[in-house]
Amino acid sequence: QVQLVESGGGSVEAGGSLRLSCTVAGNRVSRFCMGWFRQAPGKEREGVAMISTGGGATAITDSLKGRFTISQDNAENMVYLQMNSLKPEDTAMYYCAADRDPGRCLAARSFVPGALLNYWGQGTQVTVSS
Repeated sequence: QVQLVESGGGSVEAGGSLRLSCTVAGNRVSRFCMGWFRQAPGKEREGVAMISTGGGATAITDSLKGRFTISQDNAENMVYLQMNSLKPEDTAMYYCAADRDPGRCLAARSFVPGALLNYWGQGTQVTVSS
């Protein structure tokens, strides 16, 4: 069983920053492609940022480029989502996800609508006030 553990959510004013963290309990993040998704009330879950197996390649969904960054520290066994210049519309539950299937990893990294990964964390709430 793959257990993902997220941390770092919270409440922030518009224009502020937050950093989310994720690790794979009892395993190495470098063995998985990793990603961050978010889901706002009444909306579908959407991909935010992806990182390839091993951490060599990253991708950010177009609408968030320039504000969000994904990174991976294999020594610390952590994946991070740095979120800057936050807006109220960024308010959502953010989920860390992982997979080892190349097809699902590629689809997620391409932000194919509806593409999801296989393993999920419990989610961490991000609330941005205006």
